Amino acid sequence: VQLQASGGGLVQAGGSLRLSCAASGRALSGYAVGWFRQAPGKERESVAAISRAGGIIYYADSVKGRTTISRDNAKNTVYLQMNSLKPEDTAVYYCAAEAGGLGSPSSYDYEYWGQGTLVTVSS
Repeated sequence: VQLQASGGGLVQAGGSLRLSCAASGRALSGYAVGWFRQAPGKERESVAAISRAGGIIYYADSVKGRTTISRDNAKNTVYLQMNSLKPEDTAVYYCAAEAGGLGSPSSYDYEYWGQGTLVTVSS
């Protein structure tokens, strides 16, 4: 499966963005999907993940309450709605897919990765 992340951009603190992860090649319904981010000089970290059917969802503590992950299997797309953005949310955001299906927060469990989309939050 090939993944394409989009929706990043420059936004002021307190603003919102919706990231999209569009899949091609195979049906995304066969995979759990996770969002990860990597800020300059920092390690990649998990942001959110959703199981194949959408019944299991994980959020990192740093985004909980401000972020919603959802999926539309008919459109072969997973979304990450981010609200009340903070400067510390600035990073390249990646989506990834894993056939295990449960939506792990560990990047090691993901076999397929998109190219990343840059989110910049200004103060």
